[in-house]
Amino acid sequence: DAGSCLATVLYPKKEAAPVVTIKCTPTQDQKQIQEEDSRLYQTLWHQTKPITANNIPDSYGNIDPALQAVWALAVAGSSYIMWEKSRENLSYFMAQVKSAKQWLRKDEFIEFDYTVLLHEIPTQEMISCHMRLTWFPGRPLKVKYFCASENQGLGEGSGVESGSAAGILQDRAVNF
Repeated sequence: DAGSCLATVLYPKKEAAPVVTIKCTPTQDQKQIQEEDSRLYQTLWHQTKPITANNIPDSYGNIDPALQAVWALAVAGSSYIMWEKSRENLSYFMAQVKSAKQWLRKDEFIEFDYTVLLHEIPTQEMISCHMRLTWFPGRPLKVKYFCASENQGLGEGSGVESGSAAGILQDRAVNF
């Protein structure tokens, strides 16, 4: 919990991402946030074998403490999907990480492939999205994704979102 934020969201009439203005009041100082990011990073970076996991949380709502870091990155990454797909009368909630797979890289970045289930409100539909995210502390989180739903077949797909908890940036130069 880095702070509390108030957002103004303007939805254009055309099918486009909303315009968001955010003002945040931090509950932690920047050094404390950086220390938490560093601990999360160190947990993931020092893996000798890639992390793989399914069904986070489990059917009882429990998250294995060893998978908290995997869950935290999935929540951050899926927030970009939900932000881009939301409309004035349509919103999303990340229900579950169906699968997660870490890619061990030779550079300093952390990389995961996820399949996440988003709960669409008010339709109650579950949307499956494949998401690849890349992260390094102090740099924007990069997210590429593609979503499909049972009722709609394959969705249109998406671009790339990047940003951090401190702000939202868009980088549409790269396609998934």
